[in-house]
Amino acid sequence: MMKKIKTIIWFLAVAFLIPLAANAAEEAKTDSTKPTPKDIIFEHLGDGYGWEVPFDHHHRIPLPVILIGKDGVNCFMSSRVTGGEKYVDGDKTFFIPKKGKYKGKVVQEMPDGSQYRPWDISITKNVCELFIACILVMLSVFYVARWHRRQMYKAPRKMRGILEALIAFIYDGVIKPTLGDRSAKFGPFLLTVFFFILYLNLLGLMVIFPGGANLTGNIAVTLVLSIFTFFATNLFGTKHYWKEIFWPDVPLWLKFPIPIMPVIELFGVFTKPAALTVRLFANMMGGHMIVIVLTLLIFIFAALGPVVTGATTVFSVLFSIFMLLIDVLVSFIQAYVFTMLSTLFISFGTEKGHEEKHKDNANEKKELESEPKEETLVA
Repeated sequence: MMKKIKTIIWFLAVAFLIPLAANAAEEAKTDSTKPTPKDIIFEHLGDGYGWEVPFDHHHRIPLPVILIGKDGVNCFMSSRVTGGEKYVDGDKTFFIPKKGKYKGKVVQEMPDGSQYRPWDISITKNVCELFIACILVMLSVFYVARWHRRQMYKAPRKMRGILEALIAFIYDGVIKPTLGDRSAKFGPFLLTVFFFILYLNLLGLMVIFPGGANLTGNIAVTLVLSIFTFFATNLFGTKHYWKEIFWPDVPLWLKFPIPIMPVIELFGVFTKPAALTVRLFANMMGGHMIVIVLTLLIFIFAALGPVVTGATTVFSVLFSIFMLLIDVLVSFIQAYVFTMLSTLFISFGTEKGHEEKHKDNANEKKELESEPKEETLVA
């Protein structure tokens, strides 16, 4: 029975996809104004002044454009310029050039015909998705916290149970074993980073609002996240941490007169956040590019006829679905890896030396000895 169902599904998929591919081939032959695959890839991976509408590339959900120029602040909706037209506001004209130095950016046309790029603080697709991810993180945390505030020790279920399982998995499985007594201090930051990256990854896999923005595939976003880890590691660094950087426990000839090891250790302070940046950026951008390229194969082979295009369509669609499912798993893995590495780097920075640990242990022992012992009552 299952084999028959699978055969029917395959037949329907081919029956529907071949005509669609044939139509795409005819359109590709007759329409030479369509963007190239390169343009489509970089348009998807880049930012935009509007949100794409599924199955309609001629319209977008408009977003606010905010420009600060020589003549003050200018605000208008992106729908006035994203269609290729010019927006005239009194004696000021704004448009988005399709080529040149300011390609894809809103510029102001000056009276002499030159282009002036004002300071752009617009609410673009990437900025809007950042806000959405922040709201989702806060709602998730408050959702679980509210349950425990009201229900005390009762175990949550459904979506609350999933969120609490993720929190416990990261805190009890990564943060607490690594940081120990410093877990309460850095736990909120690390949990926020995990959920923030996870939501950005999952939203990036969606093709409709509120998803579609490839933020973790943007090196600027991953760089800022890594800088937060860099500050958390070095601003709270202990004396032992800085001593191991500038005067490590190695033979003297490696430190003086030529500071070979201190230079290497200092260089490592900056390579750690760089590794975090590139790791997350490259993995997420690569996954998005694979799915886009597989989809574009349908239109690249459209000129070879309906049979070849139909076979390519079936292959591309099935493999794209498979890659999207893999990307869902990668979204969790990359959020976990970023959090785990950040936890390790913070642990290295806040690690105490042997003398400090010995003093802490001695103080704890004294406190335990100074506590009054309870008298046992003999019946």
